[in-house]
Amino acid sequence: MNELSLVLLGVMPVLVIVAGLHDLTTMKIPNWLSGLLILGFFPAALVLGLPLSTTAVCVGVALGAVVVGAGMFALNWIGGGDAKLMAAVSLWLGLSGLLPFVLFTAVAGGGLCLILLMARRQFQVYALGAPGWVSRLMAPKGDIPYGVAIAAGALLAYSSSPLALAYAAG
Repeated sequence: MNELSLVLLGVMPVLVIVAGLHDLTTMKIPNWLSGLLILGFFPAALVLGLPLSTTAVCVGVALGAVVVGAGMFALNWIGGGDAKLMAAVSLWLGLSGLLPFVLFTAVAGGGLCLILLMARRQFQVYALGAPGWVSRLMAPKGDIPYGVAIAAGALLAYSSSPLALAYAAG
């Protein structure tokens, strides 16, 4: 494989890290990040020689993630940016990376929630002079930046994705 393959494989990790950091500091995940993830998948699949059938399965997994994410958003369990990020990441992870992604994201999300709950109880007084994003994060009934957990789950599951497996086989 060539350098272009490595660059294209790096698109998803870089963008999910940016999304996680953006969610942590602003409680928002911009649409352009999810859009770039979707757009970046297809050249990566082409360059890495992903079969059309595998690419189609990845698209199907992403469409399923859109439906699940929309349902979770409608129930007010996650934000709209989280739902879009999950769907875009699911495109990259496909069927082979879906279960690890869900499991790693759930564990990372649970850990993040516990850490924030404890920090909000123990260290809230220290957040008074902190930057605005820290104060928002430490608000007693504040939101949880679940994009951080989604990013962690995506990074941990990436080695199971069809793209990573195609690179390893090539």
